[in-house]
Amino acid sequence: MPKIVAILVLILVASGCHRDSSSRFRALSDEFVYTTLSFSPVGATGAGLHRFANQNLDEQLDDSSAAGLDRQRRFYEGFRQRLDGLAPDALTAQDRADLEIIRDQIALALLDLDEIHSARHNPTRYVETLGNALFNPYILEYAPKAARLGHIMARLEKTPAFLGQAAKNLVSSPDIWTTVAEEENEGNIALVDQTIRAKVPGDQRAAYDRVARPALDAMRQFQDYLKNDLAHRNQADWRLGRDRYRLKFRYTLETDAEPDRTLAEAEQRMAEVRTHMFELALPLHRALFRGHQDHAELKGGDREGRVIGEVLDKIAERHSTPESYMEDARKDLEEARAFVQQKHLLTLPSRSNLTVIPTPEFMRGIYSVGGFSPAPALEPQLGAFYWVTPIPKDWPKDRAQSKLREYNFYKLKLLTIHEAIPGHYVQAELANDVEPESRRVLRSVFGNGPYVEGWAQYATEVMLDEGFLDRSPELALSFAKEELRTLANAILDIRLQTLNMTDREAIELMEKQTFQEKEEAVGKLERAKLSSCQLPMYFLGWRGWRRVRDAYQQAQGRSYRLTEFNDRALEQGAVPLPVLGKLLP
Repeated sequence: MPKIVAILVLILVASGCHRDSSSRFRALSDEFVYTTLSFSPVGATGAGLHRFANQNLDEQLDDSSAAGLDRQRRFYEGFRQRLDGLAPDALTAQDRADLEIIRDQIALALLDLDEIHSARHNPTRYVETLGNALFNPYILEYAPKAARLGHIMARLEKTPAFLGQAAKNLVSSPDIWTTVAEEENEGNIALVDQTIRAKVPGDQRAAYDRVARPALDAMRQFQDYLKNDLAHRNQADWRLGRDRYRLKFRYTLETDAEPDRTLAEAEQRMAEVRTHMFELALPLHRALFRGHQDHAELKGGDREGRVIGEVLDKIAERHSTPESYMEDARKDLEEARAFVQQKHLLTLPSRSNLTVIPTPEFMRGIYSVGGFSPAPALEPQLGAFYWVTPIPKDWPKDRAQSKLREYNFYKLKLLTIHEAIPGHYVQAELANDVEPESRRVLRSVFGNGPYVEGWAQYATEVMLDEGFLDRSPELALSFAKEELRTLANAILDIRLQTLNMTDREAIELMEKQTFQEKEEAVGKLERAKLSSCQLPMYFLGWRGWRRVRDAYQQAQGRSYRLTEFNDRALEQGAVPLPVLGKLLP
C-alpha cells in the first residue's frame, strides 16, 4: 500500500473511532444530565426541564427520603463504574472536558451523601429548595400564568410532606444554619401568604386558599421545630475539617491547587495589593487631607493602613440612599452596557432578557448583597435576573449606613459589572447558546465555579483597563480593595474550615486588613459558615482567567485581539479553567 494511502486510511480509522466513542459518550452524558436533574424537580424547573420519564417535574418536590437519597447514591456509584469503561484518548477535547465535569460531579455528590450528610444537618437546604420550588414558576414565564399557578399549587399540596421529611431527616444543625433557616423560612411564608397570593386571579383564589392553608400551617410548624427543637440539637459543626475540605475543594473547584498552597499564595498576594493600594491612595490623600502630611510620622503598615483607610472612608461618603439603591443599580447596568458596546470588548448576547429585581427573601441568607439568576439553559429566551438585596426598612440607621458605605457609588458599579454586564449575565447568556443541548445543560447546571466567578472578576478588570468611568482613581482604588476581598475570601474559607479560625480573627482580617465595613464583614462571616469551597472561586478563577488569556495572547502573537479571545472563551461554557485553553481554536 502506498505510504500516502496508508496514512489516509489511518486518519479515517481514527476519525471513525472518535465518532463512535463520542456518540457513546454523548448518550452517557445525556443520561447523566437528565437523570440527575430529575433527582431535583425544583432544579429541573430552573433549568427548563419540565417533563422526564412521563412525569411533570414542575408539580413535584425533591425526594429527600432515605429511599430517595439511596436511589441517588446507587445511580452515582453505578454511573462512575460505567465511565471507567471509557477510553478518554478516544474522545474529542470537548468530550473530555465534559467527562471531567461529570466525574467531579459524581465524586462531589457521593462525598455529600456518604461523608458530609447535608441532608441530616443543613436545614437551609430544605428551606431554599422549597422557596425556589414556588418562586421559579411564579417568575419564569415558561407556560401560561394559570398553568404555572397550577404547578405552584401542586407543590404547595406536597409541602407538608416535604417539610415533615425534612424534620425527620435533620438530626442536628449548627446554630448559624438553624438561625438562617428560620429567617429564610419567614421569607417563604411571606412568599406564599403575600407575594403569590396577591397575584392569584379571582377564579383560582378558592383553589389556592385550599392548598395554601395547610402549606402555611406546615411552614409555621417547621418554624416552631427550628426554634424549639432543632435549635437545641446544635452539636453539628459547620467546619468540614482538613480531610473532607481537601476533597470538596478538589471536586468543587476542579483545580490542581491544594488548599494549603492556595492559602499561602493568597496571603502573599495580599501584601502586594496593599502596597499597590497605598500607591493609588497617596495622591488622593494629598488632595483630600491637605493637613495630614500623609501621616509621615507613621511607619510601614501603620502608615499604609491609615492613608488607605482614610481615602476609602472619604470615597464611601458618596453613596445611594435606601430608597435609591435599587434604581441606582439599574442606571449602573445601562452605563456598563453602553461602555461594553462602545469599546466592543465582546459580543453581547442577542437576547434582552435581564431584569433587576430584589433578591428573594428566602435567598437573602447566602445572597445578603446581591446575586445573579440565569435564564434556564433549556429555555434561554426566558428571564434572567440581577438580584439586588434591598436595605431592610427596619434596620437601624448605623447598620443601613454601613452597607451603603460599603456599596457606595463606585462599589455599586463594580457589583453591577460583576453580576450583570459584562459579568455573570453575559457569561451565562452566551453559555446558553452552547450545542448540543445536553452539553449546554451540563456546563450551565454543573459548570465550573472558578470559570464563572473568575470571568466576572476578569471582566471587571478589563472594563477598568479600557478606561471605564474615565479611569477614575477612586474606582481603581475601590477595585484594588475588591481584589483584597477576593484574597480574604479564600483565606477565610480555608482558615475557617481547616484551621479553626475564630470569629474575631475573621472579622479583624476583613475590617483591619482588607478595609471592609462592619456590616459587610459580619455578612461575609455568616456566608462563609453557610457555604464551603465557594469563596475561593474568586481568587482561583481570576488568576486562572489571566493565565488562559496570557497564554492565548502569546500563542496568537501580533494577531491577538481582546474581543476575539473573550468571545471564543465564552463560547465554551463553564468548563474547568485548566482545560479551557485546550479548547480555544
